[in-house]
Amino acid sequence: MEFLADAIFPESEDKLPLLIFVHGYKGYKDWGTWELIGEKFAKAGFYFVKFNMSHNGTTLEDPNNFANLEAFGQNNFSKELADLEIVIDYFKVQKEVDSENITLIGHSRGGGISVIKSSENKNITKLITLASISTLDRFPKNEDFENWKNDGIYFIENARTKQKMPHYFQFFEDYENNKERFDVKKACENLTIPALFIHGSKDESVTIDHSENLHQWTKDSQFKIIENTAHTFGAKEPWESDSLPKELDEVVEICIDFIKKK
Repeated sequence: MEFLADAIFPESEDKLPLLIFVHGYKGYKDWGTWELIGEKFAKAGFYFVKFNMSHNGTTLEDPNNFANLEAFGQNNFSKELADLEIVIDYFKVQKEVDSENITLIGHSRGGGISVIKSSENKNITKLITLASISTLDRFPKNEDFENWKNDGIYFIENARTKQKMPHYFQFFEDYENNKERFDVKKACENLTIPALFIHGSKDESVTIDHSENLHQWTKDSQFKIIENTAHTFGAKEPWESDSLPKELDEVVEICIDFIKKK
């Protein structure tokens, strides 16, 4: 399936470090403040890329809404890792890009995907996660799981849009068939690059112990807590302001410092 990606970068004589942003579950490239963080990174001298996963439920014609719930239901981790590989391969050869300076920055589930990709793809030189999960095994349990297996589908209501988002059982089957590859702990232990894990102290969607785990499992890593902020660091959809919430602004500053340090 085709999917959209865009890049924000300054004019420069020099080749620019590539920064690829990986959205999370029920996320998309232009959610809330993601365009604004791209602009801030570009001003700091980065070639910033964000993209819609091919099966995140958006379409080429309607990239900011879940217009294709069938695709959403057919999503799985193998597809997300394949999408990310396509994006890396495409943008690392752009004439403005320094192909030896590539950072992945993943939010929430995109953080877990970024950890795995960073352990697999030797082109990645640094890793950042924001409010990341530390395991991909976040499936329904017990009776809910049995119902899912029997029915072949379950639905989660999107709190913002009120849509019933489908999840087909193939999602779990893909996980089971690739359990070793999808082991985030093992991926962390295999990382040979510097990593930075950032989490809000009041995150109720993904608790802070997830980033603590990532930090503990990763040799060359830093862990930063942003006080009094939740899963999206003060951002929401829609975002009406043309400036970032102060917590997310702080996050971007920390990321810039981390990437620029040799």
